[in-house]
Amino acid sequence: MMLAAACAAAYLLGSIPTGLLLGKACGIDVRHEGSGNIGATNLYRTAGRKVGVLTLIGDCLKGLAPVLAAHYYAPATDLAAWVGLAAFCGHVFSVFLRFKGGKGVATALGVFLALSPLAVAIALAVFLVLVLKWRYVSLGSVAAAAVMPLAVYVLHGGRAMLLVTGIVAAIVIVRHRANIKRLVDGTESKFKA
Repeated sequence: MMLAAACAAAYLLGSIPTGLLLGKACGIDVRHEGSGNIGATNLYRTAGRKVGVLTLIGDCLKGLAPVLAAHYYAPATDLAAWVGLAAFCGHVFSVFLRFKGGKGVATALGVFLALSPLAVAIALAVFLVLVLKWRYVSLGSVAAAAVMPLAVYVLHGGRAMLLVTGIVAAIVIVRHRANIKRLVDGTESKFKA
């Protein structure tokens, strides 16, 4: 019962469309601007640096807060991993957006900052190297997602943790399929600081 209630609460928190709300506060519907995505990168490009950073922080907190709460109330259990997955799924499949949402990178970042900070450091290093060299956020995001299950396996093992990490990584990569196609075609937009 506790698992179901905690996951439902995490899912609802994750479902709050941070980028859409911040964009509307700036007078734009980000779903009709740029890439149409409600994530931090599109907000950065369409509404400016400040709004992009606020979206990143908000989306990250949607993953971080429920996992930290689960750790606090049920330490040494798998509850935090399942709660993290629920928050992530809330962002990607938001009940408030007819089960549409963002690509999940920032929310996954929040989830794994609480679950495995060292795995995040490894994935973040991969992300930064690729983005700084080639200027494609999507490439860095996909590569970081691909590295996470391996990093979690090496650092933690745990069946639930590995399963959750694999599911999150797979969803992030699938949500970037259009970006991957544009990368292959040479038409993907580069990040400009």
